[in-house]
Amino acid sequence: MAHAIRLARQGWYTARPNPRVGCVIEKDGKIIGEGFHRKAGEPHAEINALREAGEQARGATAYITLEPCSHHGRTPPCVNALVEAGISRAVIGMTDPNPAVSGAGIRFLQQAGVPVTKNILKAEAEQLNPGFIKRMTTGLPYIRIKMAMSLDGRTAMASGESQWITGPEARAEVHRMRAASGAVLTGIGTVTADNPSLTFRVSEYPSLRAEIPADTAQPLRVICDSGARMSPQSKMLNLQGQTLIISTVKNKNGTALKQAGAQILHIDADEKGRLPLQTVMEELARREINDVLVESGSIIAGALLAAGLADEIIIFMAPHIMGDNAHGLFHLPALKKMSDRKKLHILDISAIGTDWKITAFPR
Repeated sequence: MAHAIRLARQGWYTARPNPRVGCVIEKDGKIIGEGFHRKAGEPHAEINALREAGEQARGATAYITLEPCSHHGRTPPCVNALVEAGISRAVIGMTDPNPAVSGAGIRFLQQAGVPVTKNILKAEAEQLNPGFIKRMTTGLPYIRIKMAMSLDGRTAMASGESQWITGPEARAEVHRMRAASGAVLTGIGTVTADNPSLTFRVSEYPSLRAEIPADTAQPLRVICDSGARMSPQSKMLNLQGQTLIISTVKNKNGTALKQAGAQILHIDADEKGRLPLQTVMEELARREINDVLVESGSIIAGALLAAGLADEIIIFMAPHIMGDNAHGLFHLPALKKMSDRKKLHILDISAIGTDWKITAFPR
């Protein structure tokens, strides 16, 4: 199962929106077939492993990180292939959270006379697909906030200048995160100040070339722009991949943005006239986005944290001081007492180039 999990990680960048899955087929103490799910529409991990095993699969044990599918999606059900190949036992890392499967694959195997052992290395199997699991169980994507700050907790100078706070190694790590995400989200303030690309660019970071497959799709670029003010000349509109602008109004500039290649989504404003972030995330989940990487300023980051929508916070901390007038990490004006603090659990702190990477989860 540990080897199957390692295989699944080979689809880290390309499997979305499908889950990352690995499969190992073993017989008489030897691996006779292995595979992983590389890309949506292509064969699943079980099919690739069965093809490698061939006729030897009869009487063998299949180790699969995720319960095999029992329904017709982009490809036929994998449980049928396992039974037809003569698999005599199945060991499964975790049950599929997809309501269309969720135990049905296990029942199919058992009814066909194939004994099933489940929840083997379950925690490790779950770590392969936090976004897929959350989307299937809650109707929301996994929301990861990425921020860069100075040692005194500042993210931009008073003028708005923020490039570059961190070094090249930290920036390469951000490109890895983008490549593994279904969407990268920011606000109109960041777009106006920085004119960002919000793409991953392997050509700028040679260390990523061997890691990120050439056919990895660019993430959907999502701009929270309630007034549809974004410039039709913005750099990202001329880049590979799609840009989705979410606004609360319809105006001439929105029409110009659409003509420039952007998708426009209109959502009703909340009682304060702002974009309702919960609704934004629900819409992204409906578009099969598993993971959203938020690269915004303090207002959107603070609003997500205050609303309890943030699942993970990654902060890159650089060894310099930016001063009192620079911008802070999170805009949280409602916090007035120590009891109002937003508590975090720090999972990891690691050096990356000259900077530090802090990974934390809201409690």
